[in-house]
Amino acid sequence: MSRILVTGGNGQIGSALIPLLIQTGHTVIKATSRPSSEPGTVLLNLATSDGLQTAFQGIDQAFLMCPPGYANQHELLIPAIDAAKAAGVQKIVLLSAMGANADDHIPFRRAELHLEQSGLVWNVIRPNWFMQNFHTFWVQGIREHGQIFLPVGKAAGSFIDTRDVAAVAAVLFNSQAEDNRDLDLTGSEAFDHDQIAAILSDVAGRTIGYTDISVEAMREGMLGAGVPADYTEFLLVILDAFKAGYAARVTEHVPRLLGRAPISFVQYATDHRASWL
Repeated sequence: MSRILVTGGNGQIGSALIPLLIQTGHTVIKATSRPSSEPGTVLLNLATSDGLQTAFQGIDQAFLMCPPGYANQHELLIPAIDAAKAAGVQKIVLLSAMGANADDHIPFRRAELHLEQSGLVWNVIRPNWFMQNFHTFWVQGIREHGQIFLPVGKAAGSFIDTRDVAAVAAVLFNSQAEDNRDLDLTGSEAFDHDQIAAILSDVAGRTIGYTDISVEAMREGMLGAGVPADYTEFLLVILDAFKAGYAARVTEHVPRLLGRAPISFVQYATDHRASWL
């Protein structure tokens, strides 16, 4: 079995991935952005490069993701790819985002291309918008006003549960069948935000609606919440792509690799019912 380094180990995907890897016999090393005395951890801060030259020592495979809040993803990920290769890592599974391959100048795509050309065994997984955004990023409007506030019109998205993203990554670490492939990951069907609001209403037992706000209102809200200006603009660009219909596509990779249907939005909403009350 492999020694696998997991970045973002305390996040939605990493925290679900780590137990799956342990269950299949791997030794997991969790990267932390600050020094930690917790067993099985190593310092690796991609934003500051702290630990970059040592974190990958003795590692066979790595799950690599950019920490949230950074729009210059390639500037953080490319040095990590190079450090991993220099340390003798054999395979990297890189978390990107669906649509990143639309233009080779997109920061995520620049990191993808660097990995693909690195000589390492690789996978790039590009999930669609996460279901978990609703109980994290968008939850304040739901709790305080009973509304989802987004500038995406009537467009639909094939939202994916982060637990399915983690499950797919675990399969990739345990198989060579998908080596050197990129995979766009989605849920099983696309919903617009009125449909999402209806599901949340049914689960919560109260009325939750959707308000299509302006881009400027979204910008002001994010900046007011302390989101960095460059990351705010990055989010507005991908929200515009959502509004244009690019998030509605459904792919077969999750059921094909996991042998089951993706987690449904109803199941996700039920699992997080306390967030909607």
